[in-house]
Amino acid sequence: MDKKIKVGIIGIGNMGSGHAANILGGSCPEFQLVAVADINPKRIEWFKGEYPDAKVRFFSNADEMLNSGEIEACMVCIPHYFHAEYAIKCIERGIHVMVEKPAGVYTKQVREMNAVAAKHPEVVFGMMFNQRTNHIYRKMRELVQSGKYGQIRRTNWLITTWYRPQAYYDSGDWRATWSGEGGGVLLNQCPHQLDLWQWICGMPKKVQSHLHFGKWHDIEVEDDVTTYVEYENGATGVFITSTGDACGTNRFEIQMDRAKLVAENDELKVIEFEMTEQEFSKTNTSPFGSVPNHEIEIVTDGENPQHIGVVNAWGGAILRGEKLVANGAEGINGLMISNAMHLSSWLGKEIELPFDEDLYHNELMKRVATSRRKTTTKEVFADTKNTYNGTK
Repeated sequence: MDKKIKVGIIGIGNMGSGHAANILGGSCPEFQLVAVADINPKRIEWFKGEYPDAKVRFFSNADEMLNSGEIEACMVCIPHYFHAEYAIKCIERGIHVMVEKPAGVYTKQVREMNAVAAKHPEVVFGMMFNQRTNHIYRKMRELVQSGKYGQIRRTNWLITTWYRPQAYYDSGDWRATWSGEGGGVLLNQCPHQLDLWQWICGMPKKVQSHLHFGKWHDIEVEDDVTTYVEYENGATGVFITSTGDACGTNRFEIQMDRAKLVAENDELKVIEFEMTEQEFSKTNTSPFGSVPNHEIEIVTDGENPQHIGVVNAWGGAILRGEKLVANGAEGINGLMISNAMHLSSWLGKEIELPFDEDLYHNELMKRVATSRRKTTTKEVFADTKNTYNGTK
């Protein structure tokens, strides 16, 4: 019989229950779910009712599970502030760990997590950046980094398909609060796109952002974002997101020296230029001339396994030393962009990366100190499988 990895899950809410369903349903065949920890007894009772035949041990807190000796690997699926803390606890115990996005709330805590991970290379540490499994974005990265099309000139990402009604925010008292979540759309939904943005295009050097807090919902954190960035080579970018657009758009466009790449509606469109814009501009004599171009056919492998793909790659890394979809240490990059966006808006100025991480933490704690928790009369468990926002 092939070896199965004994895995536990910390937090059996929306994401934790989704991972549990994938493992118990056989989609992750190299894992055996043996333990679940949650401080909320109602969640444990819900799980028992949903999976009455599951041979799982239950714990009322994560530390008990981590110290039990029952598990070899752990999935951290709890509110953002605790991601780094429990990842560190896993790593120090030699327990392989997969952390849900984001890596944390602020880069200072994530940097500490990464430092601990670096001291324990025997532990397989992954991040749940499931959008990296999407064949569209994998192909974009391949094309951009191949050098075939020269350098990036401009990036634009309009991602407003993260619509959330007020009922979503009312489903948990920690949601959309500075003290419970540490941010809004940038910390909850957009870690996927922020990670992909830097994974494909690289990190910006300057960030100027305008955030609106509770513009479309009764919340205290951001639900509407417009950001301008500059890259080391002089390229610029714009990132726009919101949870308030009822019929949103997800369009990611990269303008390069020799091509234009557009991801939208589960398709990747590539327009190749017959010469670089720079070459054309030097030789063209027509005042309204246009760079000769043609659209090319793009072939991908069509695969988009999402969370299941990330977990199965994690299993392969644990058992056979195979490659992760996203190494846990990489989680700091997208979070750094997110933190810079917040800091820019709070201070009303452009932020250069790397920024003062103590300053960011101090500004965040000012907001945490006055944060209000909502009163939630009914806790809601939701099916998240259709909320991944691939290229739609």
